[in-house]
Amino acid sequence: MRWEKLETQIKNGGLEGPTSGGPGKRWGHSCNSIKGGRFMYVFGGYGKDNCRTNQIHIFDTANRTWSEPAVYGEKPTPRDSHSCTAVGDNLFIFGGTDGRNPLKDLHIFYTSSNRWKSPSIRGEGPVAREGHTAVLVGKRVFIYGGCSKSSNSSHEEYYNDLYILNTETFVWKRAETSGAPPSKRDSHTCSVWKNKLIVIGGLDLDGFYQSDVHILDTDSLVWEKLNTSGQLLPPRAGHIAVVLGKNLFVFGGFWDDQNVFDDVHMLDVETGCWTKVTATGEGPSARFSMAGDSLDPCNRGVLVFVGGCDKNLEALDDLYYLITGILIEPERDDRRIEKLSLRKQLKQKCQEQQTVAPMYDRAETNYQPRRQNPRGKFLFQAKINIPEDRASVVQEHSRLIQRSPGAM
Repeated sequence: MRWEKLETQIKNGGLEGPTSGGPGKRWGHSCNSIKGGRFMYVFGGYGKDNCRTNQIHIFDTANRTWSEPAVYGEKPTPRDSHSCTAVGDNLFIFGGTDGRNPLKDLHIFYTSSNRWKSPSIRGEGPVAREGHTAVLVGKRVFIYGGCSKSSNSSHEEYYNDLYILNTETFVWKRAETSGAPPSKRDSHTCSVWKNKLIVIGGLDLDGFYQSDVHILDTDSLVWEKLNTSGQLLPPRAGHIAVVLGKNLFVFGGFWDDQNVFDDVHMLDVETGCWTKVTATGEGPSARFSMAGDSLDPCNRGVLVFVGGCDKNLEALDDLYYLITGILIEPERDDRRIEKLSLRKQLKQKCQEQQTVAPMYDRAETNYQPRRQNPRGKFLFQAKINIPEDRASVVQEHSRLIQRSPGAM
């Protein structure tokens, strides 16, 4: 395996948007690849001009150029430590923090039209939070963990709850799980392999850094702690995890004020064996709260990492490829294909449509002072998909399926 530091170019967006030199220095942002890794979208984060942003930047992996599109619709509040999920060619943003309060709003960005929408959702959704994770399995988005303020804002509350959003009916549901769930935490990672969620590490409510691995079967909703072996992952938070086939790569993070990591560890999800990766080339410096994703299959076996925060609490603006050399078979993407018969899907849809719950579009926030120290903020990627509105849902969803085979 080898590292490659990218020297990118600036692209004049013309009618699509202004000239852009990329997202610049930032941490707590999100990074999602679409169209099989051809394009990478970076949203939000903190760093440029020492403030949060709600800008979108696009990286063309074929030409290695950045652009910033002109966008339409009402933008989300500038934020960091949110979750972002790519479903088909669209991006879905949930939660995060505006620097004073955690958020619980949900926004969708349609990359084909560069338009933002704020959908209306039914059911019991998550409370406002940051540092959570969100992933897509089939047509359902799973949101796990994170932290928020207590009711009197005297301390932070940590969560180990699990919420499910059905992206066809747009109904939230709090999941009732069994087994051995992870402890309450934030700054963890959550990844998807086949129909399973894989939660790794993070910082728990007692202030302990974790390196444990928990797996949730999304069909039975049973948690199981994975017994791992090999070159074990040291405890950490604020790291990034990217899945490539059966291999899950963990990069960076921190343990305490003096221990910020620049290492890469690989977990074989089938065997539970950890391997510390030795890669050639110039690799990234130690950091946390960075963003990353897989660029496979357009860039076979390539992972990308963007920005982050260093030991001195300074935001970073570099871009690296980790060329793994791992080639996976071009099969169906099991992360996004849920093995439910049409009859079961219809039954599930009918049950959720019977849910009676209040409607809400956006989070209400009471602005109060909040510490600006980025040490307590980290990047948590997630992936969320919601249609433009109830009236146009079927059309939009069908169009996305036709354009993005295997995306749902």
